Amino acid sequence: MPVFNEERTLTAVLDRVLALELPCDWELLVVDDASTDETPAILESYSHPALQVLRHEVNQGKGAAIRTAAAVATGDYVVPCDADLEYRPEEIADLLTPVLEKESDVVFGTRRFSGHSAYSFWYVVGNHALTMAANVLFNAYIRDLETCFKLLPLSLYRDLNIRSDGFGMEAEITGKLLQRGIRPYEVPISYRARTRTEGKKITWRDGVEAIWILARIRAGRY
Repeated sequence: MPVFNEERTLTAVLDRVLALELPCDWELLVVDDASTDETPAILESYSHPALQVLRHEVNQGKGAAIRTAAAVATGDYVVPCDADLEYRPEEIADLLTPVLEKESDVVFGTRRFSGHSAYSFWYVVGNHALTMAANVLFNAYIRDLETCFKLLPLSLYRDLNIRSDGFGMEAEITGKLLQRGIRPYEVPISYRARTRTEGKKITWRDGVEAIWILARIRAGRY
Protein backbone atom coordinates (compact mmCIF):
# COMPACT_ATOMS: atom_id res chain seq x y z
CA MET A 1 0.00 0.00 0.00
CA PRO A 2 1.70 3.20 -1.16
CA VAL A 3 0.76 6.17 1.03
CA PHE A 4 1.43 9.87 0.56
CA ASN A 5 -0.48 12.43 2.65
CA GLU A 6 -3.60 10.30 3.08
CA GLU A 7 -4.66 11.36 6.58
CA ARG A 8 -8.30 11.73 5.45
CA THR A 9 -8.80 8.10 4.49
CA LEU A 10 -5.88 6.15 5.95
CA THR A 11 -7.54 5.02 9.18
CA ALA A 12 -10.61 3.75 7.34
CA VAL A 13 -8.65 1.87 4.70
CA LEU A 14 -6.28 0.30 7.23
CA ASP A 15 -9.19 -0.87 9.37
CA ARG A 16 -10.88 -2.43 6.36
CA VAL A 17 -7.77 -4.12 5.00
CA LEU A 18 -6.70 -5.49 8.37
CA ALA A 19 -10.21 -6.89 8.88
CA LEU A 20 -10.09 -8.89 5.64
CA GLU A 21 -10.78 -12.59 5.86
CA LEU A 22 -8.92 -14.17 2.96
CA PRO A 23 -8.55 -17.88 2.17
CA CYS A 24 -4.79 -17.69 2.67
CA ASP A 25 -2.12 -16.12 4.84
CA TRP A 26 -1.35 -12.53 3.93
CA GLU A 27 0.68 -9.49 4.91
CA LEU A 28 0.15 -5.75 4.49
CA LEU A 29 3.21 -3.71 3.59
CA VAL A 30 2.58 0.02 3.86
CA VAL A 31 5.14 2.40 2.37
CA ASP A 32 4.87 5.97 3.62
CA ASP A 33 6.29 7.98 0.72
CA ALA A 34 7.60 10.88 2.85
CA SER A 35 4.19 12.16 3.95
CA THR A 36 4.10 15.59 5.58
CA ASP A 37 0.62 15.43 7.17
CA GLU A 38 -0.62 13.19 10.01
CA THR A 39 -0.03 9.99 8.00
CA PRO A 40 3.14 8.94 9.93
CA ALA A 41 1.37 9.40 13.27
CA ILE A 42 -1.62 7.35 12.13
CA LEU A 43 0.65 4.53 10.95
CA GLU A 44 2.59 4.60 14.22
CA SER A 45 -0.66 4.10 16.16
CA TYR A 46 -1.31 0.72 14.51
CA SER A 47 -0.02 -2.61 15.74
CA HIS A 48 -1.03 -5.75 13.89
CA PRO A 49 0.88 -8.98 13.19
CA ALA A 50 0.19 -8.73 9.44
CA LEU A 51 1.24 -5.07 9.18
CA GLN A 52 4.71 -3.79 8.35
CA VAL A 53 5.35 -0.07 7.81
CA LEU A 54 8.22 1.18 5.66
CA ARG A 55 9.13 4.80 4.98
CA HIS A 56 10.81 6.86 2.28
CA GLU A 57 12.64 9.91 3.59
CA VAL A 58 12.15 11.64 0.21
CA ASN A 59 8.97 11.43 -1.87
CA GLN A 60 9.61 9.12 -4.83
CA GLY A 61 6.20 8.17 -6.24
CA LYS A 62 3.77 5.25 -6.32
CA GLY A 63 5.95 3.01 -8.46
CA ALA A 64 8.93 3.47 -6.16
CA ALA A 65 6.81 2.75 -3.09
CA ILE A 66 5.51 -0.52 -4.53
CA ARG A 67 9.03 -1.47 -5.57
CA THR A 68 10.17 -0.94 -1.97
CA ALA A 69 7.36 -3.13 -0.65
CA ALA A 70 7.93 -5.87 -3.22
CA ALA A 71 11.61 -6.06 -2.28
CA VAL A 72 10.77 -7.19 1.26
CA ALA A 73 7.50 -9.07 0.64
CA THR A 74 7.44 -12.73 1.64
CA GLY A 75 4.23 -14.00 0.03
CA ASP A 76 3.59 -15.75 -3.27
CA TYR A 77 1.46 -13.00 -4.82
CA VAL A 78 1.33 -9.22 -4.69
CA VAL A 79 -1.54 -6.80 -5.25
CA PRO A 80 -1.28 -3.02 -4.74
CA CYS A 81 -4.04 -1.34 -2.75
CA ASP A 82 -4.23 2.46 -2.69
CA ALA A 83 -5.00 4.27 0.55
CA ASP A 84 -7.59 6.66 -0.88
CA LEU A 85 -10.67 4.38 -0.78
CA GLU A 86 -11.35 4.75 -4.50
CA TYR A 87 -11.30 0.95 -4.47
CA ARG A 88 -13.03 -1.43 -2.04
CA PRO A 89 -10.39 -3.49 -0.17
CA GLU A 90 -12.94 -6.24 0.38
CA GLU A 91 -12.88 -6.99 -3.36
CA ILE A 92 -9.28 -8.19 -3.20
CA ALA A 93 -10.85 -11.56 -2.38
CA ASP A 94 -12.52 -11.54 -5.81
CA LEU A 95 -9.10 -11.31 -7.47
CA LEU A 96 -7.97 -14.43 -5.62
CA THR A 97 -10.78 -16.60 -6.94
CA PRO A 98 -9.32 -17.21 -10.45
CA VAL A 99 -5.97 -18.07 -8.82
CA LEU A 100 -7.47 -20.53 -6.37
CA GLU A 101 -9.54 -22.09 -9.16
CA LYS A 102 -6.38 -22.32 -11.32
CA GLU A 103 -7.88 -20.15 -14.05
CA SER A 104 -4.98 -17.68 -14.10
CA ASP A 105 -1.97 -16.43 -12.13
CA VAL A 106 -2.46 -12.81 -13.24
CA VAL A 107 -5.73 -11.07 -12.40
CA PHE A 108 -6.81 -7.46 -13.02
CA GLY A 109 -9.76 -5.80 -11.29
CA THR A 110 -11.68 -3.98 -14.02
CA ARG A 111 -13.42 -0.80 -12.92
CA ARG A 112 -17.01 -0.03 -13.88
CA PHE A 113 -17.16 3.70 -14.62
CA SER A 114 -20.53 5.40 -14.23
CA GLY A 115 -22.02 8.74 -13.26
CA HIS A 116 -21.47 8.35 -9.53
CA SER A 117 -17.99 6.84 -9.82
CA ALA A 118 -16.13 8.76 -12.56
CA TYR A 119 -13.92 11.71 -11.65
CA SER A 120 -14.64 13.43 -14.98
CA PHE A 121 -15.61 12.67 -18.57
CA TRP A 122 -12.06 13.31 -19.78
CA TYR A 123 -10.58 11.06 -17.09
CA VAL A 124 -12.67 8.15 -18.33
CA VAL A 125 -11.92 8.94 -21.99
CA GLY A 126 -8.22 9.12 -21.20
CA ASN A 127 -8.30 5.74 -19.46
CA HIS A 128 -10.14 4.18 -22.40
CA ALA A 129 -7.63 5.73 -24.83
CA LEU A 130 -4.64 4.33 -22.92
CA THR A 131 -6.25 0.92 -22.76
CA MET A 132 -7.01 1.01 -26.49
CA ALA A 133 -3.41 1.99 -27.22
CA ALA A 134 -2.15 -1.03 -25.27
CA ASN A 135 -4.59 -3.32 -27.08
CA VAL A 136 -3.48 -2.04 -30.49
CA LEU A 137 0.23 -2.14 -29.70
CA PHE A 138 0.16 -5.66 -28.26
CA ASN A 139 -2.78 -7.19 -30.18
CA ALA A 140 -4.65 -7.80 -26.94
CA TYR A 141 -8.03 -7.01 -25.45
CA ILE A 142 -8.03 -5.75 -21.89
CA ARG A 143 -10.55 -3.31 -20.47
CA ASP A 144 -8.70 -1.29 -17.82
CA LEU A 145 -4.96 -0.71 -18.12
CA GLU A 146 -4.75 1.80 -15.26
CA THR A 147 -6.52 -0.23 -12.58
CA CYS A 148 -4.69 -0.33 -9.26
CA PHE A 149 -5.85 -3.89 -8.51
CA LYS A 150 -3.29 -5.97 -10.40
CA LEU A 151 -2.66 -9.34 -8.74
CA LEU A 152 0.33 -11.33 -9.97
CA PRO A 153 2.99 -13.68 -8.61
CA LEU A 154 5.61 -11.83 -6.59
CA SER A 155 8.36 -13.61 -8.53
CA LEU A 156 6.84 -12.38 -11.81
CA TYR A 157 6.54 -8.82 -10.53
CA ARG A 158 10.19 -8.82 -9.56
CA ASP A 159 11.18 -10.32 -12.90
CA LEU A 160 9.34 -7.56 -14.78
CA ASN A 161 11.86 -5.09 -13.29
CA ILE A 162 9.41 -2.20 -13.01
CA ARG A 163 11.45 1.00 -13.18
CA SER A 164 8.81 3.74 -13.29
CA ASP A 165 8.76 5.69 -10.04
CA GLY A 166 5.38 7.36 -10.51
CA PHE A 167 1.99 6.42 -11.95
CA GLY A 168 3.73 5.19 -15.11
CA MET A 169 4.22 1.90 -13.30
CA GLU A 170 0.63 0.94 -14.19
CA ALA A 171 1.37 1.14 -17.92
CA GLU A 172 4.76 -0.50 -17.44
CA ILE A 173 3.33 -3.52 -15.62
CA THR A 174 0.57 -3.97 -18.20
CA GLY A 175 2.82 -3.39 -21.20
CA LYS A 176 5.48 -5.83 -20.02
CA LEU A 177 2.88 -8.49 -19.26
CA LEU A 178 1.28 -8.12 -22.71
CA GLN A 179 4.71 -8.06 -24.36
CA ARG A 180 5.35 -11.50 -22.82
CA GLY A 181 2.03 -12.80 -24.11
CA ILE A 182 0.49 -12.83 -20.63
CA ARG A 183 -3.19 -11.90 -20.85
CA PRO A 184 -4.65 -10.90 -17.46
CA TYR A 185 -7.83 -12.52 -16.25
CA GLU A 186 -10.24 -9.66 -15.56
CA VAL A 187 -12.88 -9.49 -12.84
CA PRO A 188 -15.28 -6.56 -12.30
CA ILE A 189 -14.69 -4.35 -9.27
CA SER A 190 -16.29 -1.26 -7.76
CA TYR A 191 -14.77 2.19 -8.07
CA ARG A 192 -15.42 5.68 -6.78
CA ALA A 193 -13.06 8.38 -8.00
CA ARG A 194 -12.23 11.21 -5.65
CA THR A 195 -11.86 14.85 -6.74
CA ARG A 196 -8.84 17.14 -6.75
CA THR A 197 -9.99 18.73 -3.50
CA GLU A 198 -10.20 15.27 -1.96
CA GLY A 199 -6.61 14.59 -2.96
CA LYS A 200 -6.62 13.03 -6.44
CA LYS A 201 -3.07 13.21 -7.78
CA ILE A 202 -2.97 11.72 -11.29
CA THR A 203 -2.98 14.23 -14.20
CA TRP A 204 -2.97 14.29 -18.01
CA ARG A 205 0.84 14.32 -17.91
CA ASP A 206 0.75 10.83 -16.44
CA GLY A 207 -1.34 9.75 -19.44
CA VAL A 208 1.25 11.09 -21.85
CA GLU A 209 3.99 9.30 -19.94
CA ALA A 210 1.97 6.06 -20.07
CA ILE A 211 1.68 6.21 -23.87
CA TRP A 212 5.43 6.80 -24.12
CA ILE A 213 6.17 3.85 -21.84
CA LEU A 214 3.89 1.51 -23.81
CA ALA A 215 5.47 2.54 -27.12
CA ARG A 216 9.00 1.97 -25.79
CA ILE A 217 8.07 -1.44 -24.38
CA ARG A 218 6.58 -2.44 -27.73
CA ALA A 219 9.79 -1.33 -29.45
CA GLY A 220 11.90 -3.31 -26.97
CA ARG A 221 13.53 -0.20 -25.54
CA TYR A 222 12.20 -0.15 -21.99
